[in-house]
Order: sequence, then structure tokens, then C-alpha cells
Amino acid sequence: MKLVVGLGNPGPQYADTRHNVGFRVVEHMAEAMGLAFVTRADGWLARGTLPGEDGSEVAFALLEPGTFMNRSGGPVSAALAELGITDPARDLLVVYDDLDLPTARLRIRKKGGAGGHNGLGDILAALDTRDVPRIRFGVGRPAEGVDAVDHVLAPFERAEEAAIDAGVAEAAEAARAFLTHGIDVAMNRFNSSSRELGAADRGGRKSEGQPVQSPAAARAEPPPAHEPSRSPLRHMPEAPQPLAQRIARPF
Repeated sequence: MKLVVGLGNPGPQYADTRHNVGFRVVEHMAEAMGLAFVTRADGWLARGTLPGEDGSEVAFALLEPGTFMNRSGGPVSAALAELGITDPARDLLVVYDDLDLPTARLRIRKKGGAGGHNGLGDILAALDTRDVPRIRFGVGRPAEGVDAVDHVLAPFERAEEAAIDAGVAEAAEAARAFLTHGIDVAMNRFNSSSRELGAADRGGRKSEGQPVQSPAAARAEPPPAHEPSRSPLRHMPEAPQPLAQRIARPF
């Protein structure tokens, strides 16, 4: 059993922000494989299987923590225990936004520190290890005079969306490679310069296909016309949170 965690914040006010790009990646995976997210007390979980490299089936789950970003460790720890995963260095992958990478650029690593990302930092603290594979998804640095928190809690610019859609699809493909072949193969395939999005992609080239919407969102009542829909969290009830979580932060 393996687990892919996409980091983000619950609630419609955060659904299209840069900080929620991890949610977008796991939602893309779920849509591509026809999986449905099930509401839990601490988030949303989807389960599936894929054929492995030796012909056997690989069981996996996708998780969107239902806590604010800086309390992601609790839901991840609970999901690992429930799924019987005891070796996060082999069987856990975390997908999250990164200010230090250009928009839509991916970097895959086996382990390391949190690099200032509070969601990943809480997971590393909860698991008491730095040996957690991760996909860093670039969201770019803020413009001069813009606070970093304001930058990550703001939506992508319209001109960035084509590159973001392409990057989300690429990150989902990389996560799938992790599930079926392991972190080394995913790194070799997706960290090479030939896999990086070029300047034309980041400059607003029109992407193919329609925006990805999760099965959970597709079954829900449509939002008002003025409110864009992408994440299933727009339509799911917010997960109950313990008292300690009420002071959690979305960054």
C-alpha cells in the first residue's frame, strides 16, 4: 500500500490558490483513474489499484488533509496507520507548492527538510523523520512588495493557468510513476531537463482538453455562476476539527 498526499487548505476560499496546487494534483489523479474521494473526520481519501512493473497490483490511496496547512501532520499520520504503511521513505509521497521554483516547474526529492513549508514541516515533525519523498511544484516568487503569505493564498494569474494545468498533469504522471516504479524512477524521469516545462508553456500557451474536476465535484450541486469550480472541497462539508485545530493557519 502506498499513499500520495496533496497539500492544501479546506474551504472554497482557498480552492484556487497557489497553496492548494497539491490538492489539484491528487484530484487530477483521481479523475484520470475514476476514483471518488470519501469524506473522513480529518480530510478526504480515495483508494485504487494500478498494475506494477512486475505485473502485480499496487494498492494506493490519495489523501487531501481536512485541516489547515500547518496541521497536515495529524491527518497524514492517521492515514498511514489506517492503511498499514510503516515505511514512509518507500510508500509515502507528498505533493506541495514551492515558492523557490519557477511557476509549474517540478522537483522530486527522496528526503530533506521542509524548506520553510509549514505543511510539509508538520508532516516531518509528526512522523519524526526527514525521509519523506516529495514533489515540489513551483508557484514562483511574489512580485516586489507582495508578502509571501499573500502570494500563496492568492489564485494563479489567468496567464499562468495553461502552464499550471500542464504542470498538474505532469505532477500527476510523476506521482503515478512513484506508485508503480518507486521514487528513483520518478526522479530519473521527471527531474531531467527534457521533462521541464519550457518558456512557451509558462507564457500562457493554450492547453489541450478541459479543466480537471474530481468525481466528487461532478456529483455535487453546481456553484453560483460567478464562482469558479475546481476542487471537490467547494462542495464537501468542512471536516470537523478538534479545538486545537481552531488556531491553525492556512500557510
